Amino acid sequence: MTATEAAGGDVRAPGDAPRPSSSALNRILLVVTTGSVMSVLDITIVHIAMRSLSEAFGAPLETIQWTATAYALALAAVIPTAAWVMARIGAKRAYLTALALFTLGSLLAACAWDAPSLIAFRVVQGLGGGLLMPVGMGMAMAAADRERFGRTMALLGLPILVGPVAGPVLGGWLLDTASWRWIFLVNLPIGVVASVLTARLLRTDAPRGSAAAPKLDVAGLLMLSPGLALLLYGLARGGERGDFTAAGTLVPALTGAALVAGFLRRALTVRHPLLDLRLLGDRTFAVGIGTLALFTCGYFGSMLLGPVYWQQVRDWSATSTGLLGAPVGLAVGTTMQIASRKVDTVSPRALIRAGILMGALGMALTGLLIGVADVPAWQPVCASTLMGIGAGMVLMPTSTTASRGLPTDRMAAAGTALSINAQVSASVGTALISVVLGSAGPEPSGFRTAYLVAAALLALALLPAARLPGRRG
Repeated sequence: MTATEAAGGDVRAPGDAPRPSSSALNRILLVVTTGSVMSVLDITIVHIAMRSLSEAFGAPLETIQWTATAYALALAAVIPTAAWVMARIGAKRAYLTALALFTLGSLLAACAWDAPSLIAFRVVQGLGGGLLMPVGMGMAMAAADRERFGRTMALLGLPILVGPVAGPVLGGWLLDTASWRWIFLVNLPIGVVASVLTARLLRTDAPRGSAAAPKLDVAGLLMLSPGLALLLYGLARGGERGDFTAAGTLVPALTGAALVAGFLRRALTVRHPLLDLRLLGDRTFAVGIGTLALFTCGYFGSMLLGPVYWQQVRDWSATSTGLLGAPVGLAVGTTMQIASRKVDTVSPRALIRAGILMGALGMALTGLLIGVADVPAWQPVCASTLMGIGAGMVLMPTSTTASRGLPTDRMAAAGTALSINAQVSASVGTALISVVLGSAGPEPSGFRTAYLVAAALLALALLPAARLPGRRG
């Protein structure tokens, strides 16, 4: 399916058809941001709920952490199919399917009776979540012309403003005053609203049909989806145990890496690959992917540190921990709204490199302050907020810069590639930071080391970012 079809238009060569109207773009953005808010809220709430879930089920924290890992594995398995699903059943139906799976998974998770059942139901959520981002991004990117691209990506970033601010606070309050079940039940009304908006506001785009739609690259799917899942499983096990040499970690990781490598080779030779790697032939897109991979690895990998530090080392409540994270989320989201619009008019390279420097500095300061015993909370929070400002200048502006110059009919594939890149990089970063923290020990000095490693990963993103366009174009 072409990206124009994803927006509900006709199939034409790039540049031959007028873009959807502003009103059509606004309808798509309203639908996509509503669904994304639900997904981001869920992720941020679950991050802060690990200790509460461990106590509720009488399970060790290492087991409960698989509620996040299982979700990530399901995401990795389904994301590669997004472009094909959109072609086969239409973008609107694909998005409705994603919302239904995510909402159903949330309801089932709220009804879980033990840790294994919760982990299983999180897989259902992940299957829906894996389609939400690439399908939604594909629809929005196809509907925006180059002049509106930065604004569109800024609005797609609104959930990153709402989720990290509201999620930890709402989740902490629900955990302290109600029940862990409500951290999943809160998704239900949002899922219903998003489904109604999708059904009423989006045009039904007809699928291509079996003759016109590209055939599913079954061999590629059988390599990429299991490969990503096994690779992320091995990384998660290694991060959990602090050891990547055990057979239970090394075998799945190497098998996954081999399957992914086989897919990469196949994708460059077959006519209709599951994922269009020829996108990397566009220098700006390739450099943007590299920048995001390193930055995402450090930024999202560090997200586990704050909740663990404040709850386990400082013994703060879930609500208090959530409140401490609110300024950082507000900084990320607000800066992202400004920077994503500015990238339409300023030098992308200068903006993004300044953000990387600020993010790395803030991350390093957070680590240095966390390493001081009984440091006043406002000091690391201010440092983390500086890091959040930097992240807001990097994440969505880099995606915007990377994708802006691509042909219309490759936008859906670009959205899928960006989603896979984000998921894999975040998982690699989480595993790496977990190993560092496990090796250094859960003391203030251990957290300092982990934060400094994350800061180094952010700083490394300066290397590919130096090759981003020096002017908008």
